[in-house]
Amino acid sequence: MAPTLLFDISHVDLDSEVRGVDFIETINPHRGCMRLLDGIICEDIPIGELLAYKNVGHDEFWVSGHIPGRPLFPGVLMIEAAAQLASYMCLQKLKDQDFMGFAGVDNVKFRGQVKPGDKLLIMIKETEFRRRRCVCDAQGFVEGNLVFEATITGMPM
Repeated sequence: MAPTLLFDISHVDLDSEVRGVDFIETINPHRGCMRLLDGIICEDIPIGELLAYKNVGHDEFWVSGHIPGRPLFPGVLMIEAAAQLASYMCLQKLKDQDFMGFAGVDNVKFRGQVKPGDKLLIMIKETEFRRRRCVCDAQGFVEGNLVFEATITGMPM
């Protein structure tokens, strides 16, 4: 059975990009190997629906050690990518804040593998937004297959 998406993306060109790394870095502080978003495919900041991507490289820091001979993108990095997307969204709503801390993760399920060479699509949908707390549901997909889902909580700091 196909997974239920957090929101409809049937009209979205998954090869497009509305925001690149340069813009993402004006919002999020992550740099170097810890920046886990390569672009935003679509965004609706006011209602809190975003779709982004990460191109999983063959030369990333974890490749040689996370299952030698069969590298798998670590689940904690999938969750971190979703948290970075949630941060990106929340910081645009809270114009007077410059950092969104990762406060919690719930309901995590890993359902597939992500390997070097894959394009990981990360989708979030805001479920709660207050000045001191933001909660988003998140999903990750590779080639249409659900690879993770989680609920991310962030807090401006």
